[in-house]
Amino acid sequence: MIPVKGFEGKRVAVFGLARTGLTAARALVAGGVEVALWDDNEKTRAAASREGFTLVDLSAVDWTGFAALVLSPGIPLTHPEPHWTVVKARAAGVEVLGDIELLARTINATPEHKRPKVVVITGTNGKSTTTALLGHILTAAGRDAKVGGNIGLGVLGLDDMHAGAVYVIEASSYQLDLTSSLKADVSVLLNITPDHLDRHGGMEGYIAAKKRILLNQGKGDTAVIGVDDPICQRICTEITAANKRTIWPISSGRAMGRGVYVLSGVLYDATGDRVVEVADLLRAQGLPGRHNWQNAAAAYAAARALGISMEDAAAGLITFPGLAHRMETVGQIGQVKFINDSKATNADAARQAMATYPKFYWIAGGRAKEGGIDSLAEFFPKIAKAYLVGEAAQDFAKKLEGRAPAVISGTIEMAAQQAFADARAAGDEAVILLSPACASFDQFPDFEARGDLFRAAVRELALAKEPIP
Repeated sequence: MIPVKGFEGKRVAVFGLARTGLTAARALVAGGVEVALWDDNEKTRAAASREGFTLVDLSAVDWTGFAALVLSPGIPLTHPEPHWTVVKARAAGVEVLGDIELLARTINATPEHKRPKVVVITGTNGKSTTTALLGHILTAAGRDAKVGGNIGLGVLGLDDMHAGAVYVIEASSYQLDLTSSLKADVSVLLNITPDHLDRHGGMEGYIAAKKRILLNQGKGDTAVIGVDDPICQRICTEITAANKRTIWPISSGRAMGRGVYVLSGVLYDATGDRVVEVADLLRAQGLPGRHNWQNAAAAYAAARALGISMEDAAAGLITFPGLAHRMETVGQIGQVKFINDSKATNADAARQAMATYPKFYWIAGGRAKEGGIDSLAEFFPKIAKAYLVGEAAQDFAKKLEGRAPAVISGTIEMAAQQAFADARAAGDEAVILLSPACASFDQFPDFEARGDLFRAAVRELALAKEPIP
């Protein structure tokens, strides 16, 4: 745990008592802070109470006594409208911040010679894989890497800092909205496509949140930026003109005069005086599909910026075991392979998996994002059959009508059973792909729970039919 600095002896409100909120509360208490915890959910309040925290109904207290409101990232800050705690905090002149901002202030309050290195990674897609991959490269190279944030542990739950550590932090747009003083030694901005627009008031608000990853960087810091989409191309041009930091563009499909790029599966380093062929990513079993080329280029560039040798960084790419819920093979029964891509919570993420396989039985649906699956129309001819679940099932069925066979399955378990029966009856090699193109919150607390249920369903099918090889 990292005890929070900067609020010693003060009183801080914490709203939202899931993983991030409780972790922040523990770290605040460890830093000598009096905390007042609340959540609208009775079950999470009960869990916090069992842990010994003081629960305070924040709707019925005087807010002028608080030094800050720590808001969990899932709670609306500005859109569709500010949460009632945000309204009360602002009316009382109380600042609103998140757990990454608490980490930033703690680092800033630490003597410079004792501070860890900090890498912050964001993007619409690929940030979890890139974060895990960079952590793997650093650990394999002998560095003390601490991986957390929007993946794994909340940042304040990581081991306490020391000068030799590297904090590798995945940051969502929600978390970045609550962050202002973080200075990343290396920032990684992978890509930006429309997502979470309801929470940011539109595309410009979403872009502004992602750009906060670049705040406070200066000479000696590095920005790694994907330039395969027009928004990030523009951002890269903007900060290159500012000329305050080292900038390494990355690409997953075109050569560049400077940066890190991948062509036909081969990663090239063009950050020095000459272009060097680094690694054949087709050998990287944990990075399947072309979309992982950008993730690999970004993790490699960040590792090099942290002083990892070219050889060690390349070795880490090849030995990466992969990330759960992102194009993860969770079983094979006979000739039927099951792929868990539950992390694909929007159409652009699902596109990466759909582009990888020539034909597949598709399990999709959940709580749809803006635009639904309209942008995936080019892949509809590859769908052997679709099995639709959750709130979006009826709408997706209409979109697929006359373009791909589809059935409304309702649940992940039923979808897995129906897809397996159809794939096995076809008698050929087949891929059953869970890549929902939707958020999970209609039926699950998160995409991990959705992916875990799919894995369990595959296990049940295997036990009923034959062992998984």
